[in-house]
Amino acid sequence: MINFLGTYECKIDAKGRFMMPVSLKKQLAPVLQEGFVLKRSVFQPCLELYPMKEWNEMMVRMNKLNRFKKKNNDFIRRFTAGVKTVEIDANGRLLIPKDLIQIASITKNLTVSSAINIIEIWDKESYEQAIDEAAVDFADLAEEVMGDDTTEFLS
Repeated sequence: MINFLGTYECKIDAKGRFMMPVSLKKQLAPVLQEGFVLKRSVFQPCLELYPMKEWNEMMVRMNKLNRFKKKNNDFIRRFTAGVKTVEIDANGRLLIPKDLIQIASITKNLTVSSAINIIEIWDKESYEQAIDEAAVDFADLAEEVMGDDTTEFLS
C-alpha cells in the first residue's frame, strides 16, 4: 500500500491539464506505469485519483456487494458514475476530462492533496473553504475518530 504526503497548488490549462508537482510525481513513480482512475468524491466537491492497484482493491470490495439489493446497486452506480481511466503523460501532466472539471467546479487554480492512498484534486477556493469549515470541528472529530481507547492504531 502506498501512502502519499503533501498538498500542492497547481494551475490548470484551457485543455484541462495540470503539471503534477515534482514531489508528488516522485511518490507516484512506483505506480506511474499502471495508470490511474479518476472519479468524483462521495462526500466532497472534489475528484479522487486512485492508483490502479488501489482502484482494483476497491473493486474487489464492491464486487462482494449483493447486486440484488437495490441500495447496493444504487451505491455502485453512484460510486462509479463518471469514472475515467487517466495517465500522467511524458511531460508530467494529468488531463482531467471536461465533465469531471465541471463536477468538481475546478477553475484555473487547483489544489492537489494527499489522502493516504489516493489523491484529491480540488478547486483551490473549494479546498480552502472545506479546510476552514472543518477546522472548527476538527478537535471533536479527532477525538471521536481516533480517541477510542480500544483502538490499536498506534501500536
